[in-house]
Amino acid sequence: MPHMLIIGMGYTASRLATRLRADGWRVTGVRRSADADTLAFDDDGAVAAAIGQASHILSSVPPVAEADPVLARHGAAIAAAPARWTGYLSSTGVYGDSGGAWVDESAPVGRGRRTARAQADSDWGALRGDMRRFRLPGIYGPGRSALERVREGRAHRIDLPDQLFSRIHVDDIVSGVMASFDGPPGIYNLSDDLPCAQNRVIEAACDLIGRPWPPLQSLEAAGLSPMARGFYAENRRVANGRAKRLLGWAPRFPTYAEGLRACL
Repeated sequence: MPHMLIIGMGYTASRLATRLRADGWRVTGVRRSADADTLAFDDDGAVAAAIGQASHILSSVPPVAEADPVLARHGAAIAAAPARWTGYLSSTGVYGDSGGAWVDESAPVGRGRRTARAQADSDWGALRGDMRRFRLPGIYGPGRSALERVREGRAHRIDLPDQLFSRIHVDDIVSGVMASFDGPPGIYNLSDDLPCAQNRVIEAACDLIGRPWPPLQSLEAAGLSPMARGFYAENRRVANGRAKRLLGWAPRFPTYAEGLRACL
């Protein structure tokens, strides 16, 4: 039985764990604190034992401040583990701002606001020769999409007509990770096929549930949090051709339209 160890059981990783268990895998999760189904991150003995037993190891934990906590605490054990597959969920934020141009896996990294993420991405790549790094754009899916923001009155339309983003449905991340089990190590952008303005996604969500579009506002007038404002500080299109060519992967939800309908 294949055994996946997932460090960081967040939204995406939990979705992957559910799918793998349904397919007959043994899955061990690691969280900040233990519960009936997971180990505690700081239980070094238990985590080390799981690292030594797993056939597949995935970290979905982002860096904290300037350091990757998984590498700092468990990196040496993962580097020496007998696992036949290792992976890391990274971010397309490592590419920084491309002015709306396409970026693929060969694009420079570390030029944007997420320098710690870029460093962690690089460090994971250097840890093992079998490492798969999945660079992910904005993640959405059931319970975490533009539909919820519209229903809760948190949706905005920002007057930045040339601003473009890529996004990915959570289940397409799951299928991309699973496709890599039989594919070569390396870096893979997992994104949908239609980078576009966030306004189009908000408008589509409003139309699906019969709500009026939010008014078009300037970035300053919208009163966004610093984190949300940072979302608009970068502008890029993310190319996904490498994952398609080398993994035989294709998104089930190639645009936000199919993805939002599935969430609904």
